[in-house]
Amino acid sequence: MLHKLRLLLPSGLAAALLAAGSARAITGVCPDGSIFVVQSASDIPCKRAKRIEPHEVPPMRPENLPQPYLWEVHREKLDQNNPYNLVDRAEQMRKLGRANPADEPTAAAPGGAQSAPSAQTARAPAVAAGPPHASQARSAPVPLGLGLTDGELRDLFFLVELSQQRAPATFTRPAAGSPEGMRVSFAWSQSFEDRLRGATAPEGSALLFSVQTKGPASFQPNFTFVQGHLTFTPRPDDASQFGVLQGHAGQLAAEELALGYVVLPRTLDLSKPLDVYWDDHRLAATFRP
Repeated sequence: MLHKLRLLLPSGLAAALLAAGSARAITGVCPDGSIFVVQSASDIPCKRAKRIEPHEVPPMRPENLPQPYLWEVHREKLDQNNPYNLVDRAEQMRKLGRANPADEPTAAAPGGAQSAPSAQTARAPAVAAGPPHASQARSAPVPLGLGLTDGELRDLFFLVELSQQRAPATFTRPAAGSPEGMRVSFAWSQSFEDRLRGATAPEGSALLFSVQTKGPASFQPNFTFVQGHLTFTPRPDDASQFGVLQGHAGQLAAEELALGYVVLPRTLDLSKPLDVYWDDHRLAATFRP
């Protein structure tokens, strides 16, 4: 009987069974990860159950998905071609009286870690999207007041490289016929974070990143950080979230180097695993193991 059935099934099948059952049926998830479909609250088979709509039942084994489930949910909310989002955009267009949709400001990606996107900040790049056209790239502001010498910049670059032995966090991308034509590496430095805090007063942890090329390549800092239900995409035009200390973004020549930083919100914990996305690349890292 449906009201006695406790399902350990994929979400799609659970939703199908619910649709075939009573309209009063309740669906949800237990703390052990099992999914239930019952007809009354008294039949819920566990304590602290989370009730959800059938179409919101999460996958049973999200680690087997090609992209993290929470990121996919976040990206769907940001997708401006989603008809749900187009309704609001169309209404905004009518109020503004604009004739060209390209003139409308894009809806926003989070400037800080949050569960849902804000409609007043800049839109985050989709993970699967390629790097933007050079004409769309925004130059990052140079942070003021750091006073880093050439020697200190060189030391920071080597620090990122040495940190890969303890806390590896490196992307590689083919370029100009080389399988590792461009490398982008991340690392945490307490001394740099303290120095940055004295200049820009960041609220959270700061990560350094370095870029190395073996051949001509295009680098855009389309970074997104995901931990649990929190997603953060730094704004390249905000020095309190992102900065380039040496070099530049955009088209890079062979053997060119760049060094920069991103500042994460305090809700993201560097002592716990963190998913880092760069365009369609992903890595998992713990920066303070």
